[in-house]
Amino acid sequence: MNTKGIAIALAVVICATTVQGFVMFKRGRCLCIGPGAKAVKRADMETAAILYPSNSCDRTEVIITLKANKGQRCLDPRSRQALLIRQTIEKKNLLRHRKI
Repeated sequence: MNTKGIAIALAVVICATTVQGFVMFKRGRCLCIGPGAKAVKRADMETAAILYPSNSCDRTEVIITLKANKGQRCLDPRSRQALLIRQTIEKKNLLRHRKI
């Protein structure tokens, strides 16, 4: 093989390894797009879930499932309602772990 062919092959290998090292999604694959709602009517809530930062998403998400199959809503994790929900869930988890 001549020098030109070797240089091209080396350039292709270097480009391929560089592209594999790039992060495809800067913020990850979060379920909530945007900041989310400030509050949701308490009567419409069925369940609440907190998703903590992980490899797939670098932020905390508070997801509310609504009654009557109306879907899900994302709450702004910094809102007052989201903070109260997080405190309540953490207290329940703490009590559950103490019983075990």
